[in-house]
Amino acid sequence: MKWIYGKQDFKTLSRGQENCYLLTNGLGGFSSLTTTGSVTRNDHALLMACTKAPNHRYNLIHRMKEEIRIGEEKQILSAQEFADGTKEEGYQHLSAFSFEDTPVWRWETKGVRIRKELGMAQLENTVAVVYEMKNQSLFDAELVVTPFLQFVRKGEDLTEEQVFERKGNTVSSDGLTLYFETDGEILPEEQTETYYYSYDACDGRRESGTAKAVLKIRMQVPAGERRTLSIVCSMEQGRTDAQAVIAETKKYRKALEEKAGFADPMAKVLVKSAAQFVADRESTGGKTILAGFPFFEDWGRDTMIALPGVCISTGQYETAKEILRTFAANERDGLMPNLFPEGKNEPRYNTVDAALLFINCVYLYYQASGDMDFVKEVWPVMERIITKYREGTRHGIRMEEDGLIRAGESLDQVTWMDVRVGEILPTPRHGKPVEINAYWYNALRIMEIFASELGLEYTRYGVLADRTRTSFREQFWNEERGCLKDLVSGTKADMQIRCNQIWAVSMPFTMLEKDQERQVVRTVYEKLYTPYGLRTLEEGDEEFHPFYGGEMIERDLAYHQGTVWTFPLGAYYLAYLKVCGYSEEAKEEVKEQLEVMESAMREGCIGQLPEIYDGGNPSSSKGCFAQAWSVGEILRVYEAVK
Repeated sequence: MKWIYGKQDFKTLSRGQENCYLLTNGLGGFSSLTTTGSVTRNDHALLMACTKAPNHRYNLIHRMKEEIRIGEEKQILSAQEFADGTKEEGYQHLSAFSFEDTPVWRWETKGVRIRKELGMAQLENTVAVVYEMKNQSLFDAELVVTPFLQFVRKGEDLTEEQVFERKGNTVSSDGLTLYFETDGEILPEEQTETYYYSYDACDGRRESGTAKAVLKIRMQVPAGERRTLSIVCSMEQGRTDAQAVIAETKKYRKALEEKAGFADPMAKVLVKSAAQFVADRESTGGKTILAGFPFFEDWGRDTMIALPGVCISTGQYETAKEILRTFAANERDGLMPNLFPEGKNEPRYNTVDAALLFINCVYLYYQASGDMDFVKEVWPVMERIITKYREGTRHGIRMEEDGLIRAGESLDQVTWMDVRVGEILPTPRHGKPVEINAYWYNALRIMEIFASELGLEYTRYGVLADRTRTSFREQFWNEERGCLKDLVSGTKADMQIRCNQIWAVSMPFTMLEKDQERQVVRTVYEKLYTPYGLRTLEEGDEEFHPFYGGEMIERDLAYHQGTVWTFPLGAYYLAYLKVCGYSEEAKEEVKEQLEVMESAMREGCIGQLPEIYDGGNPSSSKGCFAQAWSVGEILRVYEAVK
């Protein structure tokens, strides 16, 4: 699917900055700018390099300034808002922006046509840019491209003391070196720019940042001629062929699409988008899944929710196994890391769901691949998880006499609704969370199946699962409202209608009667459903927040109090298909509802699905513009109906 944006999409600079592209390099590095080529966030970059995968990221090239001279007249092609209120408005000459496997810009002005295409190499900190310029005017013309540099850690800003050293086509600063290979003419340049970050400013983040230029690249095009300017920007010396980098980018993305085997055009796009979250992790020597761009790193919970769609639905079985093997090696006290170690730091294990979802991922992997040898390999890890959850482990996680799991103590937040604002827990979920007990029951049934397949004693898992099911039905069912309690804790939070109950229907093994499952799906649709995701809290609740934005404390207080999240929508559609018996009518209805995802993938980050939307009117994406579990869960729905 090719996404095309015309002049009506950049009537103003503000309109043109609403959407961006994303390319990633499999190391944690990326390239992302708006459709006008501007930066609206401090972590937008033409080249965000990663020196130690996946989290040691450096903003090397923040943006490119582009200008042309036609005869004696100069014109700006690039676009940018600056901190002093001035603007570059080259978007007025931009005739189109498109993205399929690479971003392409096309400008037309006074008889000159310019086409720009960008690619990013895999497993390298390399971007390539190619300009094709056709001069149909009566005057000689020249194109001048000026890279503006930062060479700072992602999220930081350039300091006045930072020094850039240029030797020919090489620029160094703060121990980092970048090579510029080009068939154009490299000239010295000294400029400093300070930008206005409109998308950071609206969320209370740093609203300005600085970059410097130490060189510029020029190409001259006589009247009536056509010429090409190629630029390779790389931390690898010797990368000289820009066209080859762009061709590699396209070939890599096409191969992902072909391997997955989806027919639906939007599913094909999401397959390629899913691969953008997979990266190397140097500290473990394996693969990992980054939770979201541009903000997040790799977290255990997010990985276990995203992996089934990102890796298994796309046919990337070896990647799935490699990620699961990494987590298995880092299991401690029956828990999976929520945050992996960097340097000498120990992993953090503040999650109750990741370990249970690990067992679910192994099961889904086995279903897809038939790889019982891997099940045997990780069986001891899965046994320890069940044993430690029964006996009790960190963060107050333990099974009670009724067979249900209790979790959380003090100021711990161990479910995905894990915001903490100082001493405030906006969504305190200490007690027995509904989705955790759904995952627990599911894990017990999986262990029963695996033990039987492996010729081991299995009845104990079934007996415990039966006890859990009986207690769950007794304690969680809310007959008055036809749904499940969010929590069993003896507080008012128990009766809030939240999206967490949907996983008690969508998991492979569930505890409710069929009629109860239908009621849950109906209530979730009535109270929480939007076309772009599920609300985290019903609108009628006194704690509902319709808007997500402002300073961090305002955002955190709204994060799980009504804000729409895209990823639970996948579980809703899977639950809906289940209660409808996977009928053709239900599949067609889900397909029709999924059509609106095209508008979601067109807005924000092109071809991606975001983290969140406002709870009141979910019209603009917010948070991470590309979120792994959003993409993965919707891909699972496409797989279910294909």
